[in-house]
Amino acid sequence: MARSQQSWFTRMAMAVSRAAGKPITFALAVGVVIVWALSGPFFKFGDTWQLVINTGTTIITFLMVFLIQASQNRDTEALQIKLDELINALQGTNESLLDLEELDEKELDRIRKVYLSKAESARRGVLDDGAREGDAD
Repeated sequence: MARSQQSWFTRMAMAVSRAAGKPITFALAVGVVIVWALSGPFFKFGDTWQLVINTGTTIITFLMVFLIQASQNRDTEALQIKLDELINALQGTNESLLDLEELDEKELDRIRKVYLSKAESARRGVLDDGAREGDAD
């Protein structure tokens, strides 16, 4: 998808997400806290002084939750599409697994148990083969 086809929110969320994960952003946040702490004596450590950092961090945290969730949803959807393409491209795959993310928990648990059982059977087969090889020595 071309950049111009992305919504303004997607572009903004991606930019903020990239910026939030950089070391300079962390350093700036630490710097703000240090400046705030050092300004305490000037403001006599009053209620307003405390309210400034509490309000600022609360607002930033509130907004970041939504941006992080938007980025996570987008990344998960892109990853799911890539996995679906791999499942679709391989011969002999179980194509009924293409939309697992749409199923409820009970159905996912049922399918998971089937694959756990297959894995256990495969391990038993490997262990049995190893025991037979050990007997041949």
